[in-house]
Amino acid sequence: MAGGSRGGFPAWMTAAAARVDLSGGGGATSGSQPSHPGTSAAAAGDHDLGMAERCLSAASAAFISAIIVNPLDVAKTRLQAQAAGVPYYQPSQMAALGPDTILSEFRCSPSCTRGIILGSEPICPPDCFQYKGTLDVFLKVVRQEGFGRLWRGTNAGLALAIPTVGIYLPCYDLFRNKVEDFTRSNAPALTPYAPPLIAGSVARSLACIACSPIELTRTRMQAYKEFQPGVKPPGMWKTLLGVLSPHASSSQNVQNYRVLWTGVGAQLARDVPFSAICWSTLEPIRRKLLGLVGEDGDAASVVGANFAAGFVAGSVAAGVTCPLDVTKTRRQIEKDAEKAMKMTTRQTLVDIWRSGGPKGLFTGVGPRVARAGPSVGIVVSFYEVVKYALHQRHMS
Repeated sequence: MAGGSRGGFPAWMTAAAARVDLSGGGGATSGSQPSHPGTSAAAAGDHDLGMAERCLSAASAAFISAIIVNPLDVAKTRLQAQAAGVPYYQPSQMAALGPDTILSEFRCSPSCTRGIILGSEPICPPDCFQYKGTLDVFLKVVRQEGFGRLWRGTNAGLALAIPTVGIYLPCYDLFRNKVEDFTRSNAPALTPYAPPLIAGSVARSLACIACSPIELTRTRMQAYKEFQPGVKPPGMWKTLLGVLSPHASSSQNVQNYRVLWTGVGAQLARDVPFSAICWSTLEPIRRKLLGLVGEDGDAASVVGANFAAGFVAGSVAAGVTCPLDVTKTRRQIEKDAEKAMKMTTRQTLVDIWRSGGPKGLFTGVGPRVARAGPSVGIVVSFYEVVKYALHQRHMS
């Protein structure tokens, strides 16, 4: 393993992991007099990476993660949208069947045995189009729309993930290093906890605000189903333009671009606590695991430690913040632009509680947790791997 440091940390690991004195029960090492030369070498290795290198590392990690976990994101969004009243069948058409109606459009799948005979052909009852859980979403999307629909919104997800994580992780690294330097000098006892908490919250806020229109687009792409057979659902740009189209004739065009940030308050209310919980959970676990790996560990064990810490932290943070994720989804799928602009996060939370209680607030928690754990694990471990490769190139 390249470049060992005190406690067995490789020189390419992040400064937060490299600087903390595990033998002292989590206390920070002194910035002016490190106990071992490897400590300063590790910190320097992290500081030497520029913003472009950090962005490249983060964007590469986000690209891989977005492709792998997208089906779980589709399942989560469909369950939350269904709870908000989005229909996945066409009741108005079923109530007004005429002689020219193509009855096969009302079959959930050709193999369904629950069809009601109408004339000479069977049609499916409405509950065939209702989702009952994560696996049910997978099965019905594949049967009714095709296997590829599980990756609906992947292009928007990639367009979102690369700039979001490209802003998020590098800013987190830089802010954490700054806060860590401050706490080491002024409040050493806070060093293991304050830097990830503060840096994660600030970095996530910047990323959310910058990329909220793409998040809105992805949510709508995943939430709504195309009912016409053979018709391709709208892509990312068409969906984005569809958000703006009700305001196209308005004279206040610049002001009405605010609709692209519909739900940004709920998104911040979700993502900032998520980030704070995630990083303040991840960093102590990662330090412990890397301490167990020590100098005898190879690159695979270091990647495994990062993945495990990210998996646990992402799962915990996703479960805790699920009610705010439900709120964000409900605000962003609202197609009445005037109503959407008047909705508030607090009022939406209250409405969800009144209509569904705790179950309503935690709609889609299964796929959300199942998505977030691997996603954070992949992003964090892959980020460190790419940083290692860039650090080696920088040193050579």
